[in-house]
Amino acid sequence: MLNSIDLKLVGHLMNYGRTTWAELGTLLDLSAPAAAERVRKLEEKGIIKGFTAIIDPESVGYGLLALIAVTLERCEHKDAFLARIGIMPEIQECHHVAGQEDYILKVRCTGTHDLERIISNEIKIFPGAKTRTTIILSTIKETPILPLPTDKG
Repeated sequence: MLNSIDLKLVGHLMNYGRTTWAELGTLLDLSAPAAAERVRKLEEKGIIKGFTAIIDPESVGYGLLALIAVTLERCEHKDAFLARIGIMPEIQECHHVAGQEDYILKVRCTGTHDLERIISNEIKIFPGAKTRTTIILSTIKETPILPLPTDKG
């Protein structure tokens, strides 16, 4: 479990990823090098997985968002399926789920023809693979910000 300083650090970085070491140090009442060292240790532990810019998908031509539920009829295709999914940049998330389907994929693509290509040429190539696709019309909320525990005295 993270201590209160690490929770404050992680919470701030989730919201303000471009914070300088000096700003972070001031927030945490640490020196800039001490704040940088804390971040480095959290990265080594895998708590901070990386830093990235969040880009508007439509502005770069990826305006279609869909969820694809996938059922693999034969478990011997699982490793090959997951390997293929892992290298496809259009697939932003892959979740192994309980229920009727085996996986839920979050897919961003250029349009319906691109979505058809992904389903037909990338997913349904596995014998017995079944899909159920939901096209997202609009997104009300999407965030990488996690709810963190707080110190409440």
